[in-house]
Amino acid sequence: MGQVLHGSVRATKAVRRAIENNQESLRTLSRRYGINQKTVAKWKKRTSVADLPTRPREPRSTVLSSDEEAIIIAFRRCTLLPLSDFFYAL
Repeated sequence: MGQVLHGSVRATKAVRRAIENNQESLRTLSRRYGINQKTVAKWKKRTSVADLPTRPREPRSTVLSSDEEAIIIAFRRCTLLPLSDFFYAL
């Protein structure tokens, strides 16, 4: 099964592995593989050739603060109202 990459990626796992094991300069490698020198430096520094997840480690609400979210959860647990009544009460 092939590797699934997004549209703008140029550094496949094979290229990343070659960069990781190569001792040439950043400039030479960036020209050879057609990628930015910062990208080459990033892949040389990494310990793995796998992509890291770009999502947040902890999902957070974009509207409520953590205190507001805790209050709402406590209110829902105390009242045990159906969702429609719960939203009306809020």
